[in-house]
Amino acid sequence: MKRRGNRIKLLIFLIIIVVGAPLILNVYYNQLLTPVTTQISYKRFVITPGQPFTQIANNLAKEKLIKSALAFRLLAAQLGIINKIQAGDFSLPTNLSSQELARLLTHGALDIWITFPEGQRLEQQAQIIDDKLNTSDNDQYRFNKNQYIAQAEEGFMFPDTYLIPKEASAGAIVQKLRNTFDNKVSKSLLLEGIKNNLTQNEVITLASIIERESRSNEERPIIAGILLNRLKEEMPLQVDATVQYAKGYDAANASWWPQVTVDNYKNVDSSYNTYLHVGLPPGPISNPGLESIRAAAEPANTPYLYYLHDTNGKVHYAKTGEEHQQNIQKYL
Repeated sequence: MKRRGNRIKLLIFLIIIVVGAPLILNVYYNQLLTPVTTQISYKRFVITPGQPFTQIANNLAKEKLIKSALAFRLLAAQLGIINKIQAGDFSLPTNLSSQELARLLTHGALDIWITFPEGQRLEQQAQIIDDKLNTSDNDQYRFNKNQYIAQAEEGFMFPDTYLIPKEASAGAIVQKLRNTFDNKVSKSLLLEGIKNNLTQNEVITLASIIERESRSNEERPIIAGILLNRLKEEMPLQVDATVQYAKGYDAANASWWPQVTVDNYKNVDSSYNTYLHVGLPPGPISNPGLESIRAAAEPANTPYLYYLHDTNGKVHYAKTGEEHQQNIQKYL
């Protein structure tokens, strides 16, 4: 009887453990989700594009905005909002529960990260900004695409990733991108163009072409050298990207860089058409990155006058028109 009584006690104990442990853990888990403090203050918190959620949770704990990074991660998974967290700049109250904080991070950014790829024209940049800022949860929206296009200077809106305020005007964004250009592109680099009889603006114009015509950093100085060789020989540059720029928006294919046909070489009547006009176009055709600017200012010394990319994107160079035609027949 005594042995049987011990078994019953053990069974009761196990039942208490099995039933009670989850209850205790749940209480502890919920306690970890309560506010760190009841005192109201605000902390600036930045989430960068592509930042792992684990790192976000760890940073929140480090800033004492949450009690437990692990508990916060479990909560976000339960809420199904891990992939809805915004990248941006937040002003976070210190007295929020983890649940309130998690939901705030899905829509409460003051500033938004916006990335501008290299080689885009102003109209494309304007659309990217509008797509990012003109959202249903942004009641501070005041960006105007047409104003941006009118105020911005093609070639000098430096492609990079920026933290843009939700209420930013077109003029403020133009100034931000131009300031970044001035900070990252040194005057000394632009003045290198003098060696090839290029003004600072012409260096950027050449760089904007290189950006559209090159597929890798290795190619850029060589293509720059080829284009300069053609300028020195007073040959037309014959760059398709300049014709694309002149053609403008292709509504049928929803593209600012439309296909160019042989007929376009002659029938696109524009000073940007480098098949019709010798020399550089009157201004940049895109906003180039630093590598293309460096290539335009410091081109490779090359004997080539022609280049083309095959269907796999590999570049092929030629010294003569005859060699170039052979490359066309062989690779295109």
